[in-house]
This record gives sequence, C-alpha cells and structure tokens, in this order.
Amino acid sequence: MNICFVGGGNMATALIGGLLKRGGTQTLAGLRVVEINADNRAKLQQAFGVHSTGELAAGVAGSDIIVLAVKPQQLRDAAAQLAPILSGQLLVSIAAGIRAADLARWLNTQNVVRAMPNTPAMIQSGMTGLYALPAVGSAQRDQAQSILASVGEILWVQDEGMLDAVTAISGSGPAYVFYFIEAMQQAARKLGFSAEDARRLSLATFLGASKLAAVSDEDVSVLRSNVTSKHGTTERALLSMDANQVAGHIVQAARAAADRAREMGDELGDKQGGES
Repeated sequence: MNICFVGGGNMATALIGGLLKRGGTQTLAGLRVVEINADNRAKLQQAFGVHSTGELAAGVAGSDIIVLAVKPQQLRDAAAQLAPILSGQLLVSIAAGIRAADLARWLNTQNVVRAMPNTPAMIQSGMTGLYALPAVGSAQRDQAQSILASVGEILWVQDEGMLDAVTAISGSGPAYVFYFIEAMQQAARKLGFSAEDARRLSLATFLGASKLAAVSDEDVSVLRSNVTSKHGTTERALLSMDANQVAGHIVQAARAAADRAREMGDELGDKQGGES
C-alpha cells in the first residue's frame, strides 16, 4: 500500500513504527508523511528513514490511502486543502470527535473510515474502534484494518455513535488505569513502602492481573471470586469498595466521557453551525 500520513505526531509515529515492524508487504518506500513542523519531520526521518515533506500535494500524490492524523481542531482546514487534490483515495481519520459524515462532506468523498485508537498503540498494544461509511468497500475496509491492526487489536462498529462509547472505554480508558495505579501506589506508600517499591508492587500486580485475565477462558468476575476468600483480606477490601460504590462511579465516569465525545462531535462538526 502507498500510504500518506497527514500529520506526523505521536499516533502517526506509532502507526508507522507498527507497519514497519510488522513488515509483510508494507515497505518503507510506500510510506510518506506530510508534516509542517520541520523538527517533527527530522525526527521521523531519523527514526524510520521515512520520506516526509511539508507540501500536501507532493505528499499525497500517488497514494492509495491517506491517514488523517492532525489535531481535531485542524482537520477542517486540512480537509479544505485536501479536497481539490483527491483522486479516489481511502481516507482514514484518527482525529477524535470528527464524525465521518462531516469529514465526507468537507472532503467531497464517501471513502471515509473513522478510527478511534488509544495511546498504548505507541507500544503496539493498542485498541482501536473502526467505523466505515457505507460506500467503503470490503477491500478498503481490509486496508484500513491492516493499518490499525499493526498497533494492536481492532473492533468494527456498525453504528458510528458507538465510537463515542469506544472513546469512553478504550480511548480514555488508559487514563482510568493510570488513575487506579496511582491510587494503589498511594496506598502502598501509606502502608510504609518507598516510592520505588510502591511503583514496582502496583505495576507488577496490574500487569500480571491483566495478563491473567487476557489468557483465561473465565470471566473476570470468576477470577475476582477466585482471589476472594471468605472473611479474608481481599473480601474486606472489596466490601469497602462496594460500600463506596466504586464500580458505580466508574460506570458513571465512562458515561460522562461518552457524553463529552458526542458533544465534541457537535462542536467540531457541522451540527451546531448548520453548515454544509
């Protein structure tokens, strides 16, 4: 595939790294990056040897797929510059909040796939939600999937509104995990451990439990029960969490994130201003 990345930030860097690490039919010669920041271009050149340019037309020429990796607030201007020079390419947007229909209208094309990756993609351990407009064919869906699968797992949704839920769970989810690890480290410090030991205990426990859940055929509720002896220490801790409605607050927080994702779609797209 000849892939042009418009934007050379962290997620584009992760995708380029993932594609090259996976190898297969994807070669360095098939990758280009359009990045207006000269320092970022130099970093990409040094890290991967990938061809980068500050000129949009030169970058997208000859491409089969264009990955839109600019900030959401910059995407409308980028789309206005792209629209006149498109020639049937598949457009894959990883900009949070911009709905596929709005992007299709700005670009004057229906060949649009919207992706919601998360930050663990930077170590090829990501989770990405994908949605394609109806005009996108199966071959193009496979191409989009191939790009995002290079940095982790993928999940297709049939209703674009579900990408707001993906954002709330996996998109924002790493921050929830870090928040919980912070709390565990704080607890370890209060129980007498040094900062270094508190970090080691918390990270190793979270990593090990996550790996166990990933490889187990049992539901996480069963795994939790297996650790929870009657009248034991774990039961006492979980009873405290239940009394403080920790699970309910996590669900409430995820709903708040999904609501905000929908609001961003309105703010960044055409709904509020009624433009077309």
